[in-house]
Amino acid sequence: MKKIFISLFLVATAAASLPLCAQSVATAGNTDMAAERSRLTAERADVDKKFEEERIACFKRFAVESCLEDSRRGKRSALDNIKRQEAIINDAERKRRGAAALDRLDEKSAPQRAQEAADQRDKALKSQADREQRSSDHTAGRAAAAAAEAAKREQFENKQKDHAEHLAKTVKSRAQAPVEQQQFDDKAKKAQAHRAEIEKRNAERTKPRSASLPPPP
Repeated sequence: MKKIFISLFLVATAAASLPLCAQSVATAGNTDMAAERSRLTAERADVDKKFEEERIACFKRFAVESCLEDSRRGKRSALDNIKRQEAIINDAERKRRGAAALDRLDEKSAPQRAQEAADQRDKALKSQADREQRSSDHTAGRAAAAAAEAAKREQFENKQKDHAEHLAKTVKSRAQAPVEQQQFDDKAKKAQAHRAEIEKRNAERTKPRSASLPPPP
């Protein structure tokens, strides 16, 4: 049992020191990431092999479960350290790829960058001109709509005015109708009386004269 504990302690101690090594190696500029991954894979296989050997040894002991639990704990600790090393390597690779992408961007020629800047400037100017044109069209459209609305309103007001004048004339005509009718009736009566007078005079003028009296005897 003491040998197993000593073995687990050595594995855990060695694994605990690995992340520092991996971090220092991963931050170096000439690190071979593939070699680091191969090393971690070999270490994981070695941890699995030692765990299997310890598991077999535990079954030969009296306290099997306690022995297995200690072995599992040691294995988890060793694997956790390996995973931390892999995380450090992965982070270093991401940073290296980002730096390489920036280097590729910096490698572009100055004329190409100038052309791209000119294209972006032309695009921005065209976009600004389009916005100004749309704003001008919108303003003109609003002015035309306002003028049309004003003309429509004026036409409506003129119609209302004509209608009011027509109603006023109609009311006035209806108010004057009785007076005019009376005047017309009076004129008709006078004309009729005048005609009757003329007819009477004419009748008297054309009436035959009576026979003269016979001469006295």
